[in-house]
Amino acid sequence: MDKALYIAMTGAKHNMLAQTSHANNLANVSTDGFRADFAQARSMGVYHGDGHPTRAFALTERPATNFAQGPLNSTGRHLDIAIEGEGFIAVQAPDGTEAYTRAGNLVIDAMGFLRTANGLPVIGDQGPIALPPLERVEIGHDGTLSLQLQGQGVEAMVDFDRIKLVNPAIQGMEKGEDGLFRHNAFEELDPAAEVRVVTGFLEGSNVNPINEFTEIMSLSRQYEMSVKMMQTVQQNSERSASLLQVS
Repeated sequence: MDKALYIAMTGAKHNMLAQTSHANNLANVSTDGFRADFAQARSMGVYHGDGHPTRAFALTERPATNFAQGPLNSTGRHLDIAIEGEGFIAVQAPDGTEAYTRAGNLVIDAMGFLRTANGLPVIGDQGPIALPPLERVEIGHDGTLSLQLQGQGVEAMVDFDRIKLVNPAIQGMEKGEDGLFRHNAFEELDPAAEVRVVTGFLEGSNVNPINEFTEIMSLSRQYEMSVKMMQTVQQNSERSASLLQVS
């Protein structure tokens, strides 16, 4: 009976973990550039030495990330960019390493650094992009930053830097707990000239809220079934003990 109890217990535990993954997806349905996580469950044998497994338990894991493109939403803001098709924007993570994102809601801080909305420096040809005092900035389809410097006219627009855009194989990318993507070989990627961006747009989340809510409800029922199985095992154990006492 303890085997049934062990299976039910691990099943309930990992149903809760799977619910956490789907709840995180649902919570980010409005987060720009967010990529939904997949979740799956499988059985794993418990081995003690050689031979066959003595137990089996349920295991929930995140096998991959959904890299399908989200909808492009018009904002009309000149610092908002969205990648058309595949590719990523290179940013500097809090630990100083290079990471990648699809969120293109950019801002210029008080020191002139170009950052994402959550404060990460955007990387250009020579590292984090620091802009001089300017009147106007335009972002080209290839990520080129054209500036109208302070005190100069529109006719004096100059190309200053280029946002680093990369286009790695999706199979080599992993999403961290901070929501940023990194190459699984922990290497910095080369710029990709074929990646194109559109200004005045932001890419929305690719989360399907109906699917996520349906998965959460299904996992909730599975959790209830696992708890009910544990209760049944306990009742059977108590009845067995009473029968032994009578005999």
